[in-house]
Amino acid sequence: MPLEAIRYSRGSLQILDQLLLPQQSRYEAVGSVTQAWEAIRAMKVRGAPAIALVGCLSLAVELQAGAGGPGLAPLVDFVRDRLSFLVTARPTAVNMARAARDLADAAAQEAEQEGATEEAVRERWLQPHLSPQCSLTMPGSLLPQGLGTCTCYKPRNPGAWGFRVIRCAEDMLEKDLRDNQSIGDLGAHHILERAAPAGGKVTVLTHCNTGALATAGYGTALGVIRSLHNLGRLERTFCTETRPYNQGARLTAFELVYEHIPATLITDSMAAAAMAHRGVSAVVVGADRVVANGDTANKVGTYQLAIAAKHHGIPFYVAAPSSSCDLRLQTGQEIVIEERPGQELTDVNGVRIAAPGIEVWNPAFDVTPHDLITGGIVTELGVFAPAELRTALSTTVS
Repeated sequence: MPLEAIRYSRGSLQILDQLLLPQQSRYEAVGSVTQAWEAIRAMKVRGAPAIALVGCLSLAVELQAGAGGPGLAPLVDFVRDRLSFLVTARPTAVNMARAARDLADAAAQEAEQEGATEEAVRERWLQPHLSPQCSLTMPGSLLPQGLGTCTCYKPRNPGAWGFRVIRCAEDMLEKDLRDNQSIGDLGAHHILERAAPAGGKVTVLTHCNTGALATAGYGTALGVIRSLHNLGRLERTFCTETRPYNQGARLTAFELVYEHIPATLITDSMAAAAMAHRGVSAVVVGADRVVANGDTANKVGTYQLAIAAKHHGIPFYVAAPSSSCDLRLQTGQEIVIEERPGQELTDVNGVRIAAPGIEVWNPAFDVTPHDLITGGIVTELGVFAPAELRTALSTTVS
């Protein structure tokens, strides 16, 4: 049975509280944008793709319940304000910001059409005609660019102006899953060609959690590891504990054990030693934002892994869907880096472990310069050198 980070049906949203894993598996209802913001901020749900899904679905739940309005202009303002609020929960990840921008623009365009009313907008938003197999709905503009369209949507009046298209959340989730599987397969074959051209197995080191718990399923960097395992070409995975929230120890280790993938947990500070003494063939990580020149923001600690990998001559890969690529930003210096509460470092499970009075710096992410990404950037569209990324994605990503 696959792991599910998100459960959704029209008017109902539940998330798996990832702070409780692996000791407990408990789903928490999310009935509003405010609750989604709090869950995202607290990292009950995390991972750039999953953050966008939960944020947008929470807005759909509110609208289904009648929030917004009365009147067209207040409804559009409500949509824009709620989306802007969601972006502030975790500003470094680009997926939520892109979804918010697209949906806010769609709402504004709809409001400008002749004869537009609140009732018509809300009805077109929430009550499309669906094929029998599709039970989930959400605005199509929530889809990050490149996630495709829902083929089962039929507008009530094909000649009428409406939101761009209302697509099925099911299609969004299924497309994200297909993209992750493509990332996994493309990355696996690229690593094998680079690190094991004569055959044999490879050992891969990864960081943080980039699996089914961070996406719609399968995962990005962890998807590459899954594909290697499915091919029978994975010797072992080293996963870092990923301080301070231990996503590697709690979540990645949980997924690897669940999937019966051979794996060894190490502390973050052991990574260079593992590269030197444990036969690491490649390093593959995820991304929260990849900019035009290939600079990549990811969980803090990624930068030092890339430096160590380059020193040891080990190819370093970033695995991310094209929806995590932000070609509007030219370099990593433009990425806003979220800083988290110091208590996340000083306390473990509510118990203080640090000396009282010590100052804390706790950035959630760091930026890996493009020249350290020596293996390539793995997307569902192919594996690209950082210098190739802008040209390769410029027709599908903005």
